[in-house]
Amino acid sequence: MREALRYLNNAREILKSVPVEDNTYMDIKPVREAFSTAYLAVLEAINEYLIMKKGFTKKELPKSVDAYRKALQKYLAVRDGRFLREFEMLYDALHIAGYYRGLIYNVDAVKDYLKAAKAFIEKIS
Repeated sequence: MREALRYLNNAREILKSVPVEDNTYMDIKPVREAFSTAYLAVLEAINEYLIMKKGFTKKELPKSVDAYRKALQKYLAVRDGRFLREFEMLYDALHIAGYYRGLIYNVDAVKDYLKAAKAFIEKIS
């Protein structure tokens, strides 16, 4: 999971240069970039799991969010569906709200979502 954690550390580095005022990031563009990078970290963790533990080739890796959902259901969420629920939460927060729509710019909220991404990555490894 080194590559996934590298992506996540890159997201944190991006945020270090963003000015903060009243616990709010003042420039949304780098915050959106950090969310995008954190989401890629989650996908990279799933990719690494599928390659290392399930014998996938790079060519066989999921190519859409729906394909990631199916892979999680088949290989990780067999018992209780927890991984799939966590993935859905991270997809909605990191990719949709954080990156795509730029709706999350509170410093504490951003940090909480990055922690959630790290926890997800660590559970997969």
